[in-house]
Amino acid sequence: MSAAIRPLSPTFAVAPQLTPEDMAEVAAAGYKSVIINRPDYEGGPDQPTAADVAHAAEALGLAVQYQPVVSGAMTMDDVTRFAELLRTLPSPVLAYCRSGTRCANLYANAQQLS
Repeated sequence: MSAAIRPLSPTFAVAPQLTPEDMAEVAAAGYKSVIINRPDYEGGPDQPTAADVAHAAEALGLAVQYQPVVSGAMTMDDVTRFAELLRTLPSPVLAYCRSGTRCANLYANAQQLS
């Protein structure tokens, strides 16, 4: 899983779909927060739900926010909310979606608001 984490700054990284089982490695890597940008069931019924991932992450002391963003339909409200999460969540922050690209795009756009 760690090879899939792609740091974009010293305090922020993106990853493709993570599972509850991945949360121990995320915590061990030093991340303090997780943002889940992938809507539940976007990948079908076998995709881990945000609630299941959040439960596992919170059990390890990670802060978690579920901010589902539809692929290809990012709005300014999505960017504003993401920027707010980056300002308020303990860092470093790891965000994930299907491939990590959506999170990277949210991050790039959020940087324009700072």
